[in-house]
Order: sequence, then C-alpha cells, then structure tokens
Amino acid sequence: MKKSELKDLKMSDLDDMIKDNQIKLQNLRFQKALQQLEDPLEIRFIKKEIAQLLTVKSEFAKGIRSGEEIK
Repeated sequence: MKKSELKDLKMSDLDDMIKDNQIKLQNLRFQKALQQLEDPLEIRFIKKEIAQLLTVKSEFAKGIRSGEEIK
C-alpha cells in the first residue's frame, strides 16, 4: 500500500485493514511452520504494511493527522 493511499483512510478502515493483515500474517506463519509457504517474503511485506497502518493510527491519536478521531 502506498503512503498516498494511507492519507485517505478513516479510522474504521484502518482497524479493518489491520485485523485483515494480522489474520493473513497468522495464516502465513502457519503455512511456514507446515512448510507450505510459497513466498517467504510475503511475511515481510505484510508485517511492514501492519506497521504502516499502526503508525497512521497513532498519528490520528496524537493529532498529527486530521480526520476522524479515535473512538
């Protein structure tokens, strides 16, 4: 996900994307443990995307980004 796309997201969208990515990461880790993972670099990309989403969420909380406030 590009940084420009992150600017347009609302808090509810961020929460949904974080949950989806955490589920994907858990499934990829299970596949890795069972040696069924085709692309091990995918884990790295999902972890980076989760970190970016959490950063944007914390920026909303600190007031750095304007928009919908944390509930």
